[in-house]
Amino acid sequence: MNQFFDFFLNTYKDKDTFVVILEAIVLVTGIASVWYAKKENILVYPTGLVATIISVYLLLKDKLYGDMMMNLYFSIMSVYGWWNWSRTINNEKVVKISRTNTNEKMIGLGLFVLTIGFTYLVYRIFGGEITISNYVDMLTSGMFFTAMWYMAKKKIESWTLWIIADIISIPLYAYRGWGMLSFQYLIFTILAIQAYFLWKKSIDKNLQTASK
Repeated sequence: MNQFFDFFLNTYKDKDTFVVILEAIVLVTGIASVWYAKKENILVYPTGLVATIISVYLLLKDKLYGDMMMNLYFSIMSVYGWWNWSRTINNEKVVKISRTNTNEKMIGLGLFVLTIGFTYLVYRIFGGEITISNYVDMLTSGMFFTAMWYMAKKKIESWTLWIIADIISIPLYAYRGWGMLSFQYLIFTILAIQAYFLWKKSIDKNLQTASK
């Protein structure tokens, strides 16, 4: 057990206190954001904005351009999602939890492919060395990009993508020396699995109500 904690904590011995504090804030607000998303609570977006904006700075500082661009996109989509989730008609939510249709699936696939290509170009433009971890970064970036768009639309498929990408990100961030972020993605995975079943229960309940 001590070796487990040492693995995550040793990476912080040479980091500035300011950076460690910022990463801790990202950890707390990031987990809070996923928790609120799980509960279909609008606070998912303000808490998420804090986490993603700070992450943009940290990742840019560490030259992780793919992840940095992804968190910049998350920040923009959080503003859109905040607005979309807030819309009501006669005190009833306009956007409800649902599944993607064929057109939305095709758009999601397109976003996934385009994100991978764009992330690759970002690494090339900035002249960074592309390693195996960077290719994994491109893959997860495509998943996260699509998942965030689905989340803003309240599509349950967003959680499927979050789960897969979160599981991949756990060892990826541990390998890069971001122990707290790796731990964060472990928590994200657990919450995302719980959220998937909660949202599925909501969809099933709405279908039962509609069929009566």
